[in-house]
Amino acid sequence: MDDLDREILAVLQEEGRISLTDLASRVGLTLSPTHRRVRDLERGGAILGYRAVIDPVPLGLGFEALVFVTMRQEDRETLMAFEAAVRNVPNVLQAQRLFGDPDYLLRVRTADLDAYAQLEDDVLSTLPGVQRLNSTLVMKNLVTDRPYPTRPR
Repeated sequence: MDDLDREILAVLQEEGRISLTDLASRVGLTLSPTHRRVRDLERGGAILGYRAVIDPVPLGLGFEALVFVTMRQEDRETLMAFEAAVRNVPNVLQAQRLFGDPDYLLRVRTADLDAYAQLEDDVLSTLPGVQRLNSTLVMKNLVTDRPYPTRPR
């Protein structure tokens, strides 16, 4: 990946709907090489997809919690079952397996505290292998969906 590829990625992270013509102009290339580079970045997996960034509040999802999950046991079968099950919970926006304790971190959005409590009681606590859930409520998001730095520091 060279500097032009990094510049293309920087622009696309900020303006995913930019036209190829405008993108070419921004990075100082003509249309054809810009199109080829974008296609190569997509095929190579540097660009995973395109999406709209949505405000969750109008969707009725104004409540956010970070959920730390400690597993009862950590054998492969249990972990794979937990991971497969958590992928099917729509309110889990992000799930990360961690080193150490706790085992997982989930970012969850619901309408309110009552909806979260119901989700925790009826869904999260019943996921395979869960021993303990520890929730932290998000007061305020300071940085969200920040683009990845495209220049190494």
